[in-house]
Amino acid sequence: MYDFLIAGSGLFGSIFAYEAKKRGKRCLVVEKRNHVGGNIYTEEIKGIQVHCYGAHIFHTSNKEVWDYIQQFTDFNRYTNSPVAYYKGEIYNMPFNMNTFHKMWGVITPEEAKARIEEQKKEYGTEVPRNLEEQAISLVGRDIYEKLVKGYTEKQWGRKATELPPEIIRRLPVRFTYDNNYFNDLYQGIPIGGYTQIIEKMLKGIEVRLSTDYLKCRDELKKLAHKVIYTGPIDAYFDYQYGELEYRSVRFETELLEQENYQGNAVVNFTEYEVPYTRIIEHKHFEFGTQPETIISREYPTAWKRGDEPYYPVNNERNQALYQKYADKAKQEKNVVFGGRLGKYRYYDMHHVVAEALKTVEEVLECKA
Repeated sequence: MYDFLIAGSGLFGSIFAYEAKKRGKRCLVVEKRNHVGGNIYTEEIKGIQVHCYGAHIFHTSNKEVWDYIQQFTDFNRYTNSPVAYYKGEIYNMPFNMNTFHKMWGVITPEEAKARIEEQKKEYGTEVPRNLEEQAISLVGRDIYEKLVKGYTEKQWGRKATELPPEIIRRLPVRFTYDNNYFNDLYQGIPIGGYTQIIEKMLKGIEVRLSTDYLKCRDELKKLAHKVIYTGPIDAYFDYQYGELEYRSVRFETELLEQENYQGNAVVNFTEYEVPYTRIIEHKHFEFGTQPETIISREYPTAWKRGDEPYYPVNNERNQALYQKYADKAKQEKNVVFGGRLGKYRYYDMHHVVAEALKTVEEVLECKA
């Protein structure tokens, strides 16, 4: 018998397995895919670490989390500074004084704030009720129309007026000439990619790849005293109350016989008519000098069963439905639900690390 069976070898499951093994527990990790790492999996191609499931930039202000993840590898000094492409024009992201100067020709923060206030008054909203109203209240109508509306409607498959204002509130807006997207104290990319981190965590632990826990659960549950489940919570209960909604992403990755394709790791395409939301040029995450380059176009898609769920659709209907599943999960004996799918929550990587370590404390050290 194993002490723990961990369903999923992403960051959450791998941290739990690593910490459990340190405490002398026997673990079995089962992974539906043919590789470990979940969505942070990177693959080296032509000397370039390719982020196979979308760009992952580690950032946090939590020193404990930063110190924890750094024990597995060194991180470089990459700073996330994406740019937005709109009909042949390039704008800085997040929205800052460089953006405002390009949009309106303003020089000072006072001029930028005055222009935004003027456009807010023209629009006439005091309490934002949806994403469109929230965005205009933050950055004005011009920036909303060019840099927010099309991108957001592609990403979520809904009109901006049908989306909750909370989605846009996490977007940084600065009245300084600072192109750093994140406000966190620490950020970077692991030198050599993310997969090595997971491999180090799982060293000495039995891992079974291409093994779908839900399809084999009757057999697998007999092998361990407790299960750490990181898959979709509604799938675990066979969609008893209905499906939770997600948005998915389709990636088109291409090797190009040129040194530099777009000059930046991340370029957002904000026109609705352009079918992809962004292009990732992977070598720029590690300041690569290879003679070739690899790009990935990201196409947001509607999710259906069998697709990879990426972004939970956090509206009232889905939150009420998730709560039903969460209540049912509490009744499951010897099963712990964790990670972005088990909790139906959009987690950045630092959130996953913190949540995994919290779960370790609860399960391994605070038991009666």
